[in-house]
Parts: sequence; C-alpha cells; structure tokens
Amino acid sequence: MRWYPTLLSFVSVESDYDELDRRLVHALQVDGRAPFSTIAEVLGVSDRTIARRYARLRSAGAVRVLCGVDPTALGGVLWFLRVRCAPTASVPVAEALARRPDTSWVSLSSGGTEITCVVRAESEADSEALLLVNLPRTPRVEGVTAHSVLHAFYGGPDNLIGKLGLLDEMAIERLRRPPVSNRLGPVRLDDGDRKLLAALATDGRAGFEQLAAVTGWSATTVRRRMTELRERGVVYLDIDVDWRMFDMGSRTLLWLSVAPAHLTEVGQALAEHPEIAFAAATTGPTNLYASVVCANQRELYRYLTTRVAALPAITHIETAPVIRTVKQAGHCRSGDLSGLIT
Repeated sequence: MRWYPTLLSFVSVESDYDELDRRLVHALQVDGRAPFSTIAEVLGVSDRTIARRYARLRSAGAVRVLCGVDPTALGGVLWFLRVRCAPTASVPVAEALARRPDTSWVSLSSGGTEITCVVRAESEADSEALLLVNLPRTPRVEGVTAHSVLHAFYGGPDNLIGKLGLLDEMAIERLRRPPVSNRLGPVRLDDGDRKLLAALATDGRAGFEQLAAVTGWSATTVRRRMTELRERGVVYLDIDVDWRMFDMGSRTLLWLSVAPAHLTEVGQALAEHPEIAFAAATTGPTNLYASVVCANQRELYRYLTTRVAALPAITHIETAPVIRTVKQAGHCRSGDLSGLIT
C-alpha cells in the first residue's frame, strides 16, 4: 500500500461531504460492484446506511460507478484530441463532443479556445470519420491535433482516489475483487455485448437481472460474458467523482517531451506522484501526456519546480489549466448537448 499524504491536505472540514462519504467512494474505487453489505462491514456501519449514502451521492451527481472500455483490447486506438476553436464556438463544440458515447474528459483550456478530449476508436474507420471528416467540417473549428496513446502509465482502473489513503491495506484487501485470468486473442463484440457495455457505462452497479433485460440474455450469460470481457481486458470498473468532495483544485494538462531512452522511466515516475491522475506515452509533437490535480496554483508551481524539475530527461513542458470540464469519464456536466458532431 502506497500512501500519499500530500493529497490528504485537500480534504476540507467545511465540505458538504463527511468522512464516511469519502471512505465509501474509496471503497467503490476498489470494487465498484462490491455488495453494500461488504462495504458496510468494512466501514463499520449498517447496510442501510451505505445504501442510503450511495443513493444520496449518486442522485446528487457526486459519484457514479461505471464500466470503462479499453479500445486497444478490441484492436482500436485511444486518442487525445486538441481542438482549436474560435472563442464563440468552443462551448457548443465541446458540448457536441461530450454527447458522443465514445468520448470522455472533454475540457476547455488555453483561455477557452482549445478543447481537449479523449476518444475511443474501435477501428481505423472510426478514427478517419472523426478526425478527417466530422471535426474538420465542424463550423469554427480551426485545427485539430491528435495524439494516440501508446502506453498508459497511470489511469483507467487506476483512479486518483486510490492515492488518497482513506482506507487501510486490510480494508482494501477485504474489498478487492479476486483477480481474473488474462486471456489473449481478438475480441469481437455483438449487438448483445454493445447493449451490455452501454448499460454498464450508465450504471456499473446494475444488477445481473437488470442487465439481462437489456441484453435479452439470461442473468447467468450476463455474468459469464462480463467475466470474459474482464479477462480479455475490454472492460474495467471506474468511478466518476465530484472532486469537490475532496476539496481538490482544478486540473492542469501537461504535454511533455522526453528523451526516448528515458520515456518509460519518466512515465513510471510520474505515475507514482500523488498529483497525477493520468499519465501516458503518446504520439505527436510531444511524447508524454499527464493530467495533474493540485489544490491551487501555488501547489501547481511547487509541483512543477520540485517533482517535475527533478526529472532531467524532460526537455520541454507545456501546461494547460482546465477552465471547465464538460464531461468526465462518462458523465456530462453541461446542460446543453445540442449536436454538431455526429
């Protein structure tokens, strides 16, 4: 168990959320589908208390369990897009991107004239349609830079919540799901699989009977197929969190250039930093991307001039503070999702 005391200072005593809320969120990060009875036992409260707390947090949009999809397990590509827009176009274009089911982490940065987002493309045709046809033809879009992910050092099932140290190692072990066997080979999704993944993207805690009704399968078939997709690395459990629960400041995006011989070393070092929510090697003008969460600008400056500065293989760094997050892992935070990009 690694401890990250720096992030513990982010928790505010003035928050509308209490310690039990935060410990519940950490428990869900360990296993988003853990029975409430198990979570209640680990946290030392009643089943009813946990069920009530979760219902309240979910209805308020403070936490949501969902299943993420790794497109690389399907032979696809994960893209980071930087979309430059005229100032008046950035919000509607960002909202249109957020409406797409294949996007996540849609944000406005660079003074509101640039949109950054993550796009899952299952095939070359999907990538071509978005990058070569849809986005270039979108009104007021002035340019697009696409970076494909070559290797993720931190992110996906590794959520920043796991670095907070709210639960001890014994509690985490009691909650952790049994490991699954890793199965290699191509994966093909049929209509039932896509209905299953769509339902889990909305509610990762949906019951097997509920998922059976959506897919037309039996509950036993749903359980078996979910296990198979986990073994193939197609799906993983994730959580969307209102970071105000932990009194965390805004995110900052880092685009770094690293000497190729040191790329793995630097990526792994960044992954260990308590400020890093995501880090990956990418293609493009820079070769390392990271998402940083700090309490404030002073802490960001401290982080850049100490931890990042201690990595001499970094030859260039560009910082882009996130002004507004329109969509997180799977949850839109904007009311108007009028479509521009389809």
